[in-house]
Amino acid sequence: MNNDLAQLIEAFDRLSACGFTMGADWQAVHDICQRHEGEQPFDWGHALCHRIEGDDWNADYWYRRAGKARGTGTMADEWSVMRTELSAKA
Repeated sequence: MNNDLAQLIEAFDRLSACGFTMGADWQAVHDICQRHEGEQPFDWGHALCHRIEGDDWNADYWYRRAGKARGTGTMADEWSVMRTELSAKA
């Protein structure tokens, strides 16, 4: 899983650099998360994907599965917190 976590971090870094917009970088993150459905770090990533998408209902589902609450700050704020936690596990 560590290599996949590293891939998730890299993909989210690219998404962050693009301003958290929908597109190929978003799809790459989403694909990685879907491959690891049921694993907390990836479910959290999946939640942030759907928050970026603007699908709060779906995002909240994934936040619950990840044992997290939806962030109230910006996407960048949430990614910063998430990145720190994921990096410690990678």
